[in-house]
Amino acid sequence: MNLLTNAVKFTRRRSLAHIEIAGRIEGLDALYWVKDDGAGFDMRYAENLFGVFQRLHRQDEFEGTGVGLAIAQRILHRHDGRIWGEGKPDAGATFFFSLPLPSPAPGPLPEPLS
Repeated sequence: MNLLTNAVKFTRRRSLAHIEIAGRIEGLDALYWVKDDGAGFDMRYAENLFGVFQRLHRQDEFEGTGVGLAIAQRILHRHDGRIWGEGKPDAGATFFFSLPLPSPAPGPLPEPLS
């Protein structure tokens, strides 16, 4: 939800905004992403994205406390997932997250009921 609300927030100054939500299976993980063509960010500061109270834009430009991505990262880490972002100033951002797929149950499949 945080990635979606961020995409809306950071594209609101565009007369026509584009937000893409997609995903695919990659190996043993489910990979998802939210991509927008909004304000974006400078990759030189990407390591600050997930810090608590870290902001890459001024408060008067975009509201927020700077905790949303940090909370999202903590949730994903607790589920053995990961999250990262890529961006370019004034050209949008893409945030990715992945979660491991559940392992198949061990042992033989149960017999079908008649």
